[in-house]
Amino acid sequence: MPRIDSDIKLDFKDVLVRPKRSTLKSRSEVNLERSYIFRNSKKTYDGVPIMAANMDTVGNFEMAKALASHGLFSCIHKHYTVQEWVDFANNNPETLKHCAVSSGTSKKDADKVEEIIAAIPSIQYICLDVANGYSEVFVQCVKDFRQKFPEHTIMAGNVVTGSVCTTRKKAGVGYPQLSAVIECADAAHGLGGHIISDGGCTCPGDVVKAFGAGADFVMLGGMFSGHDQTEGEVIERNGKRMKLFYGMSSATAMNKHAGGVADYRASEGKTVEVPYKGDVNTTILDILGGLRSACTYVGASKLKELSRRTTFIRVTQQTNNIFGNST
Repeated sequence: MPRIDSDIKLDFKDVLVRPKRSTLKSRSEVNLERSYIFRNSKKTYDGVPIMAANMDTVGNFEMAKALASHGLFSCIHKHYTVQEWVDFANNNPETLKHCAVSSGTSKKDADKVEEIIAAIPSIQYICLDVANGYSEVFVQCVKDFRQKFPEHTIMAGNVVTGSVCTTRKKAGVGYPQLSAVIECADAAHGLGGHIISDGGCTCPGDVVKAFGAGADFVMLGGMFSGHDQTEGEVIERNGKRMKLFYGMSSATAMNKHAGGVADYRASEGKTVEVPYKGDVNTTILDILGGLRSACTYVGASKLKELSRRTTFIRVTQQTNNIFGNST
């Protein structure tokens, strides 16, 4: 018999954060930096725990430089060559502290990561990325990487799906992101681990909710898309300037990097044109400003305190759009 879990699972759009008593006088008093010691590598992270997803339109070297200047992190996509990594490392040693090298589960990917780390020993982070991070094959992959790189910090996922994934439509599989973060954070923190909320953020308020739900890091793809620092040309469409953004399981990505969609699988990613947004630094400041603002509304002087001070309330709509959608 199929089993139905009748507990309601929630997405970012289903809740708001309830304001609480606050003694903070200004948003400038809020400290957004976090310091973590990772359970397995024993290494320390210091910075603002927001990161670019390892998608080739977003997780690139130009974006990494812009984010690192604000203390943010980047998971670099896996399609750069070893030489491109070496050139980047030589020219941007400080940025490298805020970057992870990415890999899939194939031997080819693993061998390439090994080459990159051998050439650039200062790389400390590895991002292992698959669509279903809860599979036994992937668990074994993580074990193999841990054996090879005992002193590196390894992030492994994904669990559930993102905004340019179509897995919910193509496979009927998914889990609302807010509930996923709450449940995963509860499990991981009980074991001394950390989690990244990856997918589903459409605005700074969603980033706030992800941290409020217990995420240690928040990974963004769509919110960083469409900027000068993303790859691809600006497209003129009906008098508007646009840039291409696509999931790494989309037909666009697989045609570009794998010679097409294999017969045994379906494309599980969208290809969309997003409005051209200019310099990403403006968006970064908007996100950080929203986070600081949220902290003042709930009385959190540090980002670290936000989850302890967050109470979510169920809502039927997030905004009042009587005068149209705000920009």
